[in-house]
Amino acid sequence: MIIASAQTKPKRGNVIDNLSDHYRLIKIASDHGADLIAFPEMSITGYERETAGSLAFTPDDYRLDTLKQLSNEHNITIIAGAPIKINSDLYIGSFILQPDSPVSIYTKQFLHTGEEEYFSSSFDYNPIIQLGNEHISLAICFDIENPVHPEKACQYGCSLYIPSIFYSPEGISEAHDLLSRYAAKYSMKILLSNYCGESLNRPAGGGSAFWNKEGELITSLGISNSGLLIAERKNDSWSGKIITDR
Repeated sequence: MIIASAQTKPKRGNVIDNLSDHYRLIKIASDHGADLIAFPEMSITGYERETAGSLAFTPDDYRLDTLKQLSNEHNITIIAGAPIKINSDLYIGSFILQPDSPVSIYTKQFLHTGEEEYFSSSFDYNPIIQLGNEHISLAICFDIENPVHPEKACQYGCSLYIPSIFYSPEGISEAHDLLSRYAAKYSMKILLSNYCGESLNRPAGGGSAFWNKEGELITSLGISNSGLLIAERKNDSWSGKIITDR
């Protein structure tokens, strides 16, 4: 089993360029044998509030077609974030694209202060992903601040917890401490994906990382480099490597 976390520098509102960067990183992850790649919160648009409605995707959006194709061609599960319009509600969500399968959606359950002005929250879109012998639960950013969220993932029998976030340089250290404790407490591996650079004219803290089920940090990216974190399981042991680009 090989899984990857993408650390990206999105261009504000530039869906075309951001998707192109997704395609590039998916192919690199596939070249390294990855079975799954996770991107940060609202990775396709960059983190946006006021303009999220105009940038929003629909569940069957044609702009997902190339991601579907790459998932099928490379036999890789892709987790990519965007504002998602479902009926009349706008959510912060993640698209889950698995080979030869319908697209599924996770929506952020716990909104950060101020997000409720633009987005709805819901517990209705919370799929458990099956990948090999791993049961995977997703989270988006502020979800991880509510201890009920990882606790429920544990209750659902999940062995891998994947938060997609947008954390600042000031907040990423605390996020690392929190996720390490969750991993050890619930015996879940954790794969974290964060931005570097900036989004919404705010700096991002990088620090995308992977912890084993004992809460030990296996590897992490730095603050400023975009690229991939690759985590590989051999028997019951995990190792990691970093691939940086810009």
